[in-house]
Amino acid sequence: MFTALVCGAVFFPGLFYSFRKVLKSTLTHWSDADVVAVSERLVSSIHASLAATAGAVIVTSCKDVMSDSHWLVNEYIFFGAPYMAYDIYAMYLNHYHTQRVKGHGGAYADHSLRTVKAFLLKDWMFVLHHLVLLVVFMPITLLLRRGLGDFFIGCMFITECSTPFISLGKILIQLGLDDSRLHRINGVIVLVSFFTCRILIFPFMYWMYGRQYGIPLHRVAFHLPLCCNMGNLAILAPQIYWFTLLLRKAHRLYLRQKRGKGDGCKDGPKAE
Repeated sequence: MFTALVCGAVFFPGLFYSFRKVLKSTLTHWSDADVVAVSERLVSSIHASLAATAGAVIVTSCKDVMSDSHWLVNEYIFFGAPYMAYDIYAMYLNHYHTQRVKGHGGAYADHSLRTVKAFLLKDWMFVLHHLVLLVVFMPITLLLRRGLGDFFIGCMFITECSTPFISLGKILIQLGLDDSRLHRINGVIVLVSFFTCRILIFPFMYWMYGRQYGIPLHRVAFHLPLCCNMGNLAILAPQIYWFTLLLRKAHRLYLRQKRGKGDGCKDGPKAE
């Protein structure tokens, strides 16, 4: 397990550093903000793909949702833990360079407590999400569950399925392809994968537990300890919030494209 922790601590920052070097040398017209943002999103996609794959292997291998175990659970928890710490730093660098490009060079001339505070105020929910996973859920998963429920941990890994598509969408916007067909198709995939893997996964877990013990879905929560329900709710709540943000963004893009088509139709007769 210590080996997995060391590998994760080297792998994710190493990837980030490598992507920055390659992008900076090949796309010389890109700013530091562009390079850092794309590098962060590429590493995020790789981490999410690995986690989702591990989750799928675990879920399909555990027939008994409570007692079956799989070696990948603890190994990937240790391997993925350094990613949470690294990603906070990468998000900070993204924020720092983006603000400099926007013309806040004076305030962001160097790394200072003021800069860190501005970052924490802007992205506090993402930082809190990472810290809770690292400081709260990781110790609970490793020390308090007594080797039970590997199936459910695998389900938690599967929630990362939507992340590569979210990252791709941001990269397409950064490349100026936000009006492309690829971006629209990716947007649909984001909504479907996010809703399926980050929201529906929770009733699925309750349904699987109820099916094994002969409990109707609507009664499962009453058969579980309060801490389990509260933990699931703590993870589910921000997912619902982020999904509403995605829906609002999709709605804005739809209205913008609809207005664009309408303007095009109006311009047609005038051109004739």
